[in-house]
Amino acid sequence: MTRLWDKGAPLDTRVLQFTAGEDYGLDERLVSYDVRASIAHAEMLHTRGLLESADLEAIRDGLQHLGLEHAAGLWHIELADEDGQTALEQRLTARIGAAGGRVHLGRSRNDQVLTAVRLYLRDAAQALSAGALRVADELDALAARQGEVALPGYTHMQQAMPSSVALWAGGFAGEIRDDAAGLLSVLRRIDRNPLGSAAGYGAPGLGLDRELTRAKLDFAEVQVPVTSVQLSRGKAEAQLLFEITLVMQDMGRLASDLLLFYTQEFAFVQLPDAFTTGSSIMPQKRNPDVFELLRGRTASAHGCLIEALGIFAKLPSGYQRDLQLLKQPLFRGIDLCTQSLDILAAALPAVSFNPERIVIDPSIRTAEEAYALVVSEGIPFREAYRRVGARLKR
Repeated sequence: MTRLWDKGAPLDTRVLQFTAGEDYGLDERLVSYDVRASIAHAEMLHTRGLLESADLEAIRDGLQHLGLEHAAGLWHIELADEDGQTALEQRLTARIGAAGGRVHLGRSRNDQVLTAVRLYLRDAAQALSAGALRVADELDALAARQGEVALPGYTHMQQAMPSSVALWAGGFAGEIRDDAAGLLSVLRRIDRNPLGSAAGYGAPGLGLDRELTRAKLDFAEVQVPVTSVQLSRGKAEAQLLFEITLVMQDMGRLASDLLLFYTQEFAFVQLPDAFTTGSSIMPQKRNPDVFELLRGRTASAHGCLIEALGIFAKLPSGYQRDLQLLKQPLFRGIDLCTQSLDILAAALPAVSFNPERIVIDPSIRTAEEAYALVVSEGIPFREAYRRVGARLKR
């Protein structure tokens, strides 16, 4: 297969395998976005007098059909294609002829790829935020079902203050809602149109209308100057992975509490059988694997973030092929967070607390007693603190 940049010189097959890497498989999720962006680019070229009406219609019709066929599983990107952009343009040209070769005027694979990635990330950030809100809603529902159940509140792994299921679940719900807002905050960096920046220095002499493609693709603004586009690569990706890490950590901490509460020594909670597994050797066991993996996947989120940050940390300006490597940790981080949010939202409705098994040390009310002395006698808090402490010692 001829690649978009091919000039006739033979290519060692090992070079293709090394440079394409996993890209052709990762690009599967970007095809629909590339179709949309390519149609917007073609329509812009037409308005600037750079593409005939007949060619535009052929390109638009061909791309739409290719998008539908890909969604139906009728074709896939192959290693020989190198990447999704080549796969789409080659198939378009094979279908409609020479007009397919006109769609790439005024753009590079650099801005083409980044446009598709940003369109995808915009949807991904919104979907992840919605997933986080579903988890928060399920925590609110748990608080509504059993909020009055008393719990010990812990500091330093010791019973410290009175708490309740409502306070416990509400604390996590509040933080996960904050995570949902954090995921949407990434849109500030995502929602900028890179199309028309080409290889990083624009398309001199063509007079491209980047505002038009911005409007057609619903980006909030055009990214300017064109030289900032390649410098920005990795920032939105890393910021999204950072916000993913925060929500993964909150889910991991929630899972850690439930795992502790599920031990026989605590027995505060009952976990649903549908979300626990069995032991291969011990008939009595139900293993909380889902919650252990939720806790462990925090490390995977950290890894994705650190990998992404490292890829672009010290690159010089302009496009560098290293940037291709951002897709793997980015997509992996999105996928593991999506799956984790989905499984937690599904499991929480069947989590129940066992009030009859929750043992609370009466001493956790001593701070409350000290406050009562302050209110009733008007003494300084430190004096009340000492009085209550002395009584406990006696």
